[in-house]
Amino acid sequence: MTTGSSATLTRATSVWTSSVTRLAASGSRVRLLEPTAPERAAVRATVVIPCYRYGHFLEAAVSSALDQPGVNVDVIIVDDASPDGSGDRAEEIAGRNPAVSVIRHPRNAGHIATFNDGLAAASGDYVVVLSADDLLAPGSISRATSLMEAHPNVGLVYGRTPRFTGQPPLPTRTGAESWLVWAGRHWLAQRCRAGRNCIFSPEAIMRTSVLRQIGGYDPILPHTSDLAMWLQAATLADVGYVLGPEAAFYREHGQNMHSSTFEGNRGSGMVIDLRERRRTFDEVLAWADHRAPLPPDLREQAHRALATEALDLANRAYFWGVPDGWPVSELVDFAVETWPEIRRSPRWRLFSVKHSLGPRWSRHNPLCLPQNVMVRAQNQIREWRWERVGL
Repeated sequence: MTTGSSATLTRATSVWTSSVTRLAASGSRVRLLEPTAPERAAVRATVVIPCYRYGHFLEAAVSSALDQPGVNVDVIIVDDASPDGSGDRAEEIAGRNPAVSVIRHPRNAGHIATFNDGLAAASGDYVVVLSADDLLAPGSISRATSLMEAHPNVGLVYGRTPRFTGQPPLPTRTGAESWLVWAGRHWLAQRCRAGRNCIFSPEAIMRTSVLRQIGGYDPILPHTSDLAMWLQAATLADVGYVLGPEAAFYREHGQNMHSSTFEGNRGSGMVIDLRERRRTFDEVLAWADHRAPLPPDLREQAHRALATEALDLANRAYFWGVPDGWPVSELVDFAVETWPEIRRSPRWRLFSVKHSLGPRWSRHNPLCLPQNVMVRAQNQIREWRWERVGL
């Protein structure tokens, strides 16, 4: 291929990539920017690694935190009185590396206190909370801080985070494809419209000055404290996303806090999750509104999204033939309590039909099929948007 042909193909690929990105981010009022090199030779970042019974993962987590060219990284491991020797393992790692320090709780204090003790000791200009079972991608901190160095109004940056079990996947790319930047209020509005968290946690890096304004993770929101943190950050600063390479790798296993605490009983777990998310949006929006007035419809948008999700789950129980195993009545009660207007929606009419027919007939009723297809398509689009632009 000639040089001219290669350049034409590169430009065409870039135009295509930008078009796909803009489509994925449509409606979110995002700015698509070209990455630039930071002016400072190196920045300082602190990686806090909370640990409880994850000593066997610690070596890999610490190594991933230190594999960050162009950034001066220090690591703080906070062991929450693990009974399996994780604290000793942390001390051993710190003894081999002066960039690593350890905080050991004399008794178990819970994950919120563990996070906050590490954050209180952070001295870097930027900070990451990396669970001991997760991994940072090589160079991810440099890519994120480059964005924040170039745009001082950005206080939170995240990126693509593949999930994995067993052996971690190998990074596929190292250079940032593009930067996405949302005004904080626009990113916040997008989260309210979705009613969901779009950040696992290890991929998020914050400006420490923004974190100090927030004050750490909120102990009254133990299930959704990370969601609260991101929402609060968006009320104080803009939000960025590094398009292209992986930012982190999220390990899925039976001992994840979310899995072990809230999904042990999937039926009750889904209702708990919905209620906790509703409480988080209410608490954060009230907190932010005291600082500066927010659009008055944000709370209603969040409630509408959560109510719709609850009713979709109730509808799905009939489609899958499992209404006796799912808390259908609790989901419906939650939907009505959260957004009473849902009783006037097509989803409500569909649920009424399914409820009348029962699971055996509703699965094959032609009146129910279009809505089932629509919900499935919406879920696929949501997953694609998350994979592409983190929304």
